[in-house]
Amino acid sequence: MSIDVSPADCTLTAQVCQQARLSRDARFDGQFFTGVLTTGIYCRSICPAPPPHEKNVRYFDSAIKAANAGLRPCLRCRPDSAPSSHAWRGTDTTLNRAIKLIEQGFLSGDNAGTITELADRLGITSRYLSQLFNQGVGTSPKRFAIYQQLMFAKQLIHQTSLSMTDVAMAAGFNSIRRFNEVFKQQLMLTPSDLRKQNNQRTLTKVHSHNEVMPVNPIRLALAYRPPLNWQKMNRFYAFRQVEHMEVVDEKGGYARSFSFFGVNGVFSVSPNTQKTQLDLSIYFVNAEDVKHLHKIVAKVRSLFDLDADMRVIEQALTSISSLGAKVDSGLRIPGTGNAFEAACRAVLGQQVSVVQATKLLNTVVQHYGEELIVNGKKWRLFPTPQAIAQASLDELKMPAARKFALNTLGQYVAQHPNSTPQDWLTVKGIGPWTVAYAQMRGLSDPNVFLTTDLVIKNRLYALHQLANKPIESTKVYAQIAQKISQSASPWGSYLTFQLWDEDPLNPTKE
Repeated sequence: MSIDVSPADCTLTAQVCQQARLSRDARFDGQFFTGVLTTGIYCRSICPAPPPHEKNVRYFDSAIKAANAGLRPCLRCRPDSAPSSHAWRGTDTTLNRAIKLIEQGFLSGDNAGTITELADRLGITSRYLSQLFNQGVGTSPKRFAIYQQLMFAKQLIHQTSLSMTDVAMAAGFNSIRRFNEVFKQQLMLTPSDLRKQNNQRTLTKVHSHNEVMPVNPIRLALAYRPPLNWQKMNRFYAFRQVEHMEVVDEKGGYARSFSFFGVNGVFSVSPNTQKTQLDLSIYFVNAEDVKHLHKIVAKVRSLFDLDADMRVIEQALTSISSLGAKVDSGLRIPGTGNAFEAACRAVLGQQVSVVQATKLLNTVVQHYGEELIVNGKKWRLFPTPQAIAQASLDELKMPAARKFALNTLGQYVAQHPNSTPQDWLTVKGIGPWTVAYAQMRGLSDPNVFLTTDLVIKNRLYALHQLANKPIESTKVYAQIAQKISQSASPWGSYLTFQLWDEDPLNPTKE
């Protein structure tokens, strides 16, 4: 077997990779893959198989690079289930946007776009887009998209009992024939052969398309790199819980209704006590929506920030640890359904407490959210922009100006569905703080440091006071905040949540 290996295949040093794979360090899961040249396979850092000799391995910082070198994914550790780890995330905005669009199915499925259309969406040429992928990923955008589809299909075969047709459609292949061709070409075996080798299938199934609701959910495992402070993330959601839209249970599980990409349903996640993963269950209102499963799963991963590399991120938070603050390990960005929902939450939260804002939010969802019945249980979706635009909002006890801002924002987003939060600054009543909040929680932007937020200000003033470095004026505060923001970049959102987290970072009682 001919294996093509380049010294630039991995950004981590061979020594770091060797130590991580020999100790099966889960913190490096998905950050690199070990190519075993004697067997022609590649593995995760946590692979349970006996470790090969160092002279027989090569390291790759992405699965696609290992595949391009002629290696096949290991059937024991299943690299298809590893958390994503793109080295460019947070640094190359254009490439990051391209990856998100591909994960959302831009180049796959029934309405697949072209490379030229993807480049136009990003505001660049197709040639430059190809250069970005070749430099950052080591392959073309199309090959990257196909391999992502293939790895997701492999995960479904391992973890579910979906029919091969449903697996192919869920992964974004337009035909079972094309699915079989790509599978056999890349993995050297057919989907049916892989299923025969898989002895740990779950009971997940999707019923016939004429049924209103599948009886059982689709269950998948969502791996992440530790640490993940799920307890605090779940507490954050619980404090802002919306009745009939969200459920936070006593065992640490979280569930909510969703309307992603025009697909309605309910998902639930719960921490796995044995593995570094969340156990995901998805109910689709319409069984045929299984074809959108890939991008729904990608959205859920983004919602809970499961692909964050906390080891790297927390190293950038030295600006507050140097002031004596404790950095709470594993604190991630808890997302919302979309940027519009995040903006509505921000508007409702202006000049009131979180408790009061949550009461207002419950009222909005109760009166204007669409009702779903899932397995006999009543759920509500977050209201659409059209619903908010037309809402009287008479039920809300808050200033008319904020009601007007909600109505106008809903109208703007309904008329401009592809607009970004930055575009919303033209809407009366929508300011920079609301836009930044929508970017952070609605778009999972990693670099939003809310320097004008009152809680952030109080924390920084208190920390500097305790460090005998009192902030003497608003001008000095602005200079300090800017310096801290630059120091934490591109991970400002994580600094925001660290400062919002009251226990370790609020040494004084307010």
